[in-house]
Amino acid sequence: MSLLVVGLSHRSAPVSVLERAALGADAQTKLLQDTVAAEPATESAVLATCNRIELYADVDKFHAGVAELSTLLAQHSGVGLEELTPYLYVHYEDRAVHHLFSVACGLDSMVVGEGQILGQIKDSLARAQELHTAGRLLNDLFQQALRVGKRAHSETGIDRAGQSLVTFGLEQLAAGGAVQDWARGRKALVIGAGSMSSLAATTLARAGIAEVVVANRTFDRAERLAQILGEGGETDVAARAVPMDAVPAELTRADVVVSCTGATGLVLTADAVARAVEGRTGQPAAETGTTAARPATAPAPTGVGTDDNCPLDLTAVPSGFSVMGEAAVAGIDAATLEQHGAWVDNGTVDRRGGGTSHAVEAVGDGRRGPEADAELIAALTALAATVGRIPERRKPEPVAEIPRPAPVLFFLDLAMPRDIDAAVHRLAGVRLVDIESLAEASADAPMAADVDLVRRIVSDEVAAFGAAQRAAHITPTVVALRTMAADVVASEIARLDGRLPDLDERQRGEIRQAVHRVVDKLLHAPTVRVKQLAAEPGGAGYADALRTLFDLDQETVAAVSRAGDSTEKNGKNRGPA
Repeated sequence: MSLLVVGLSHRSAPVSVLERAALGADAQTKLLQDTVAAEPATESAVLATCNRIELYADVDKFHAGVAELSTLLAQHSGVGLEELTPYLYVHYEDRAVHHLFSVACGLDSMVVGEGQILGQIKDSLARAQELHTAGRLLNDLFQQALRVGKRAHSETGIDRAGQSLVTFGLEQLAAGGAVQDWARGRKALVIGAGSMSSLAATTLARAGIAEVVVANRTFDRAERLAQILGEGGETDVAARAVPMDAVPAELTRADVVVSCTGATGLVLTADAVARAVEGRTGQPAAETGTTAARPATAPAPTGVGTDDNCPLDLTAVPSGFSVMGEAAVAGIDAATLEQHGAWVDNGTVDRRGGGTSHAVEAVGDGRRGPEADAELIAALTALAATVGRIPERRKPEPVAEIPRPAPVLFFLDLAMPRDIDAAVHRLAGVRLVDIESLAEASADAPMAADVDLVRRIVSDEVAAFGAAQRAAHITPTVVALRTMAADVVASEIARLDGRLPDLDERQRGEIRQAVHRVVDKLLHAPTVRVKQLAAEPGGAGYADALRTLFDLDQETVAAVSRAGDSTEKNGKNRGPA
């Protein structure tokens, strides 16, 4: 059997896809059960966080395993397999171990070095143990990942390389100022009472927020969190709990709103936020944003798609985007792209602004000729033929910012899928920081030198884990060999007792000890050496050689292995370390 992980994260997929693929608790349970019921897998675990969904499994066939795990992820996430596949990554054996250890250390997090992932890995293991989908391999893997993550945080300064998502989000809300100065005296509304919301509430309280109001669908949990905040002793924050239906009224009182729930739909719509802003300011919350370099009402460039048979429907192209850019061809099928490619190839493209019959806006610096444009369209056509359509990745032309009024309401959306309507970004008097904007901001965050130390720790731990797993693979064979030797000794001692009945007990004891010592000395060096060799890369074949040389019964070896698995399960399924 071999370790396989199939997943997607903020590094491989846009936030819009991660939102749609998010798995609730029930979906995770069903996914685990269906994975171990599938033919290639015997163990499974799901790591689902706000910015990653990963399915781990012990499989006996690589290609069949990849196909099965990908299909199961698509089925349970509700995102079609064809749409999901371009964003999936696959890690196998040592690479899968390396990936999880890197995740545990915070190297693969949106904010490098954040420590919350350790709790999420612990929860993932606990869920797999509770459902009995984690066997020896995944128990060992996840337990070791937790230890590696703790080691990285204790032995290096990885914590300085980044912050928790909550802290990073609050710093973005503070727009470069000190969070303590920004938060002091403000009132906060925290929607949700899970681990992320609790961390946000505690962080705000420590930053000097004047009041924290907790809203949750289960009022008891909101009340419990409010009580912890109010009686924590570390802060003097006023805290109270309210039911979810009180959120609209609380929005008009709050200065800062943090939301992180498990809801599958929006918790706060743009209309609800606009009403809250109007309730605070007495003025309607008008939309604001940017204005394109060319006005939205400007006519299309001369001749493009008008009187020269351009196959693109310019009415479907968003204003402010290049006709030749990705936005223009997003969603266009391969046949239309081929027609457009032929049109570009046969036409005369004027880059100097003179306006010929085939004038087309340029992408980039405008120095490409018609041949390069034809090649671009051909490449896009090939992509469309593969995935069905060109994915939409719109890149606007340079825009002029419209000054925004100072915000009166700050929103931090840490949920996946999002709790707060993205349209809130456009409301005047509002600042919204969500997972997508955090991803963009953290991409430019400086990396600490300690990251290199953590990477070395991960590499060392991956090698040690692989050696331990390979050594463990030969252990049943070694145990079976020693069991066979003990049976031979017992048989020969019994035969000797029959042939020499006059021996007293002291003499029999001396003979037994002598025979056992001879067998132990003969087996000691080979068994120690075979464990060492088996721990090295490519050492899996030594177990087979040992079974062949000593004619060991395969069923005896399997029985030892099953007994070991049973012991591991009874010992480790009591809870993660």
